[in-house]
Amino acid sequence: MPARNAWPRIPPSRPRLPPVAGKSVLLDVEGAVIEEFSGDCAGSGYPYLCRHVRERLLTEDPRLLTRDGLTIRTTIDQRLQRLQRAAQRAIDAHVHRDDAPVATQVMIVPGEGAIRAMATSRGAGDGAALQQGTTAMPYTLAAALAAGLRYDDGFPASDVYRAPDHTAFRNCAGQSVGEPSHVIFDLEKGGDRFVTLRSSTLGAMNIFYMRLAEKTGLCETVRTAESLGLRRGDGAPLRELETFTLGVNEADPVSVAGSYATLAARGRFCEPTVITEIRDGSAAPRLFPPRCRQVLDPAVADAVTGVLSEALTESALGGVGREAAGMPGTTSGFTAARYAGYTPGLASAVSLGDPRDGYRYPLTDVTIGGHRHPRVDGASVPGSIWKETMTEAVRGTRETGFVRPDTGRFGGCRDACPN
Repeated sequence: MPARNAWPRIPPSRPRLPPVAGKSVLLDVEGAVIEEFSGDCAGSGYPYLCRHVRERLLTEDPRLLTRDGLTIRTTIDQRLQRLQRAAQRAIDAHVHRDDAPVATQVMIVPGEGAIRAMATSRGAGDGAALQQGTTAMPYTLAAALAAGLRYDDGFPASDVYRAPDHTAFRNCAGQSVGEPSHVIFDLEKGGDRFVTLRSSTLGAMNIFYMRLAEKTGLCETVRTAESLGLRRGDGAPLRELETFTLGVNEADPVSVAGSYATLAARGRFCEPTVITEIRDGSAAPRLFPPRCRQVLDPAVADAVTGVLSEALTESALGGVGREAAGMPGTTSGFTAARYAGYTPGLASAVSLGDPRDGYRYPLTDVTIGGHRHPRVDGASVPGSIWKETMTEAVRGTRETGFVRPDTGRFGGCRDACPN
């Protein structure tokens, strides 16, 4: 009997059911049938993938949704023991279909933008409605390193942060958006001490990153995030608030994975894509080649990867069988939880939250996958899903490594050293 929370699975070498003549079908990267595609996704066995394909067709040409007989080749890898199946198995192992929170996972190839997996615990994912949390910190880190800061530059830190005045943060329109009345805390108190870029990233420290965003500039951080590929799930512009670095935007899971893929590709952004070709039998196929561009200095991307690699290695999530880098995403009030990370050849982002309303239904005192959790942070359930998926995904693949950071440029401290 299949697991009660498992979605229907497709054998690796043949379709689940023979496609009906005249019906549109989705194919995987190898050309095997995934399922028939009607466009409404109501009966899809892969609802998150189906919805994403539908949105892409609407953007390309809405008339495609009214046509029958389309053959839509996707980038999804559903071969036995491969990525779509690995992602779904890991989610099924930790989140049940009837759990109130929904888990979503996306996997993308760095330097190509090909989406290899789109898995969800139920429904169509609904991960776009969730805040990003501290997986947004690497954007500020990248902006700071690009501006000349080094790993051991830092600030004296206490247990609270308040913007000194409204002008401490300015959005890209030049408007003052600092909120001196807004108090920021860290999850764990540490007292007065000196904290560096390196140590604060390893600890995902809210207070330090607020000070770093203040020093680096809100607009510079927002522009860096946009260039790496971050997008809101609702298609609106990113909200340029003082707490941007803490991940207050409801980010599209595809774009979070895509932005981390840009770091893995040494600053080369490729637009995430799930469709490579559409054929309708009456004309030349529509092709969707990769759309890539260099958006970040490769040395800066390598420097960010160096810190995120150390953060992953020192956590309980290290040891996936390849060099890897990652960051947990915990939100204020535990309204959502994420984990995002990458190897040189694959990036993945996992999100978890209640699609009804994360503020009314936070991830505190909640049962997920049959286990009661006092609170869920990014390193717990999402991190476990991420690690299990990536460990299986890299098995049997060619081993590659990250480019080592330039310690002459980024090592030590420059002008924000401890006294």
